[in-house]
Amino acid sequence: MLSTVQDRVWPVLRGVAGSANSWLRVWIRERKRSLVARRRMRNRRTYALLGTLGILAGVLVWSLSYLGPSASGVHLTIDQLNGLAGNHRIVTATFLDEDAQLVGTFRCPATADPTSSDSLPGCNDASGMRLAAAVSPQSLQPTDGTGAGPTLHYWLDISKSHTTTPEFMGMLTASGATVAVDPQTAKGNVKFFASLILPLMILANLFVLFFTSGKSSGSGIGEVELFSSMGKGRFSRRRKTPITFSDVAGADEALEELKEVRDYLANPERYKDLGALPPKGVLLIGPPGCGKTLIAKAVAGEVGVPFFSVAGAEFVESLVGVGAARVRDLFRRVRAVAPAVLFIDELDAAGRKRATGGGGGGNEEREQTLNQILVEMDGFDAASGIVVMGATNRPDILDPALLRPGRFDRHITVERPDLLGRSRILELHARGKAFSVDVDFGQVARRTPGFSGADLANVVNESALLSIRQGKPEIEPADIEEGIQRTLMGTARKSRVLTPEERKRAAYHESGHVVVAAATGRTEEIHRVSILAQGRNIGSTSFRSDNEELMLTRSHLHNRLMVHLGGIAAEELVFGEPSTGAEDDLKSASDLARDIVARFGMSEKLGRMRLLAADIDAFLDAEVPLAAVSSATHQDLDVEIRRLLADAERDATGLLLTHRATLDALAARLEAEETIEGTDLETLLSAIQPEVEMFGNLLSGTNGHRKPRVAQVVS
Repeated sequence: MLSTVQDRVWPVLRGVAGSANSWLRVWIRERKRSLVARRRMRNRRTYALLGTLGILAGVLVWSLSYLGPSASGVHLTIDQLNGLAGNHRIVTATFLDEDAQLVGTFRCPATADPTSSDSLPGCNDASGMRLAAAVSPQSLQPTDGTGAGPTLHYWLDISKSHTTTPEFMGMLTASGATVAVDPQTAKGNVKFFASLILPLMILANLFVLFFTSGKSSGSGIGEVELFSSMGKGRFSRRRKTPITFSDVAGADEALEELKEVRDYLANPERYKDLGALPPKGVLLIGPPGCGKTLIAKAVAGEVGVPFFSVAGAEFVESLVGVGAARVRDLFRRVRAVAPAVLFIDELDAAGRKRATGGGGGGNEEREQTLNQILVEMDGFDAASGIVVMGATNRPDILDPALLRPGRFDRHITVERPDLLGRSRILELHARGKAFSVDVDFGQVARRTPGFSGADLANVVNESALLSIRQGKPEIEPADIEEGIQRTLMGTARKSRVLTPEERKRAAYHESGHVVVAAATGRTEEIHRVSILAQGRNIGSTSFRSDNEELMLTRSHLHNRLMVHLGGIAAEELVFGEPSTGAEDDLKSASDLARDIVARFGMSEKLGRMRLLAADIDAFLDAEVPLAAVSSATHQDLDVEIRRLLADAERDATGLLLTHRATLDALAARLEAEETIEGTDLETLLSAIQPEVEMFGNLLSGTNGHRKPRVAQVVS
């Protein structure tokens, strides 16, 4: 029974499949033919327009040459014309209206006398005779029995609107000349056609050529028509991202907040039935390179909905109304394919705070663009299936209307990843790359505190490039270490060769950092020290950290100051004077001392007071200016910063004096080998025992004792 059914069903299914396959092939073939036919039609239209344009250009050139005056003969002046008319030598005179000329013939005197006042051009020289002969051979003979000379053609410019034209006509008529007026009707018609109709035809042809052929061929000219559009080619239903939450690491808190958005996109009707209002807009805030764009793509990829990505700067144009038109066009397209995710990167470019009253310029193009964004976001309903996601690292300059509930009503901060997050990011970027079994991503994560996801991706890529350059089959730990150094300080400068004295000074400088750090209890975190030039730095000291401290005490910060100034303290101790190699150390130490006093309020003299202004560029690592303080407070701030730096340098010098033997041994070894790391470095520092009691409480000026507590230092 079953075999009988199969015998009957399978042929039918095979027939249906064969028919469907044949139909699909026919449809594809017809589709290709249609596309080819359209392309040919566009090409024919383009060639026809170009041919027409060439013909019109040729007609224009011919018209210009035709409209030029064609007078020949002798060029007379008005005085010469009056003299000939007075002597009754003008034979004919014709007024040409369009050429604005007077042409005709005149008789030369019978005798040629160059000195005579009656001499005329062409009558007293051989060229005039040749001209007369060329016009008419009979003109060389006297025209009557009075002994007159040959007859020559003449011309002169005279305006149709000239006030003396009637007088000329009367004078010429009285002299016995034959006077006529030629309106030149044909030239008048050609002039009208060439000056008005022909240019319009050429402009119309160019318009059709640019906005039809250019649009169909995807050229830049065709984009002029779509100037107020966001470009149809970049947004379509097929634009779905394959990235999901599994492709994002180091941002677990952000992903947890966005799971609700994912569920809403998957089933927007459920929210409508329950009367719940999902977030209309999600604002991702964080420093550059932390994966804000990647997170937005993952939200769309989790549900498989179209992903629209646009930069905030694309809305801003100098032309009035273009930005608002682009916003309308973008949201119209998003609604057409909803549910979808619309991601606006660098939102602060279009969402900057609007100007206040007075002369603030309320009609700026940027403000009109922002107003249109506000209107579009306010028009969503609960079941529209659209989520607008924005990203910025300048949340302080966004307009408050954008941040209110109902627009960007959920704010998610994407911070730099922690230790576990960095390890997962490294493993994520290591997919598809040949890494040695000796590579420990947890160890690499401890070596890269403060790195963003983009920095870690760059480390992995640089390591892969280095291994390829050296012809290695796998990426080894040494390649990763070099990739970290390249990301931090740039490429190694092998061309910079230090003199023996500079080499020794650099070795003591870097050894000073290491010895001070070890004496304050962080021996196990010192990873590597080198005097190889890297970027702008002559040497480097690298630290690793198993945990990242969030709340730092005064002791932590003071120890950081000592480590920063350990290099310059070692130079002064050994050589008696510092060098320019401590420039970066001084900058880091000065910034830290300024933060201790003005940001954290850890100065007993100035009290618990924040002296710095708001962190307007908190995610851009920009320097924060001072708040409005008095000159006396500013002076006390400078004094406190100098005192903190001086005390930290004095304490670092004391530690170096205590461990001078280790300092000399480490510097000698570093001078010989250039780079020391791992167990070799731990062996050299094993003789240093961390101080149990440190110097007095330098921040408060008292003589108390405290236990050493050191924060992570990367220099």
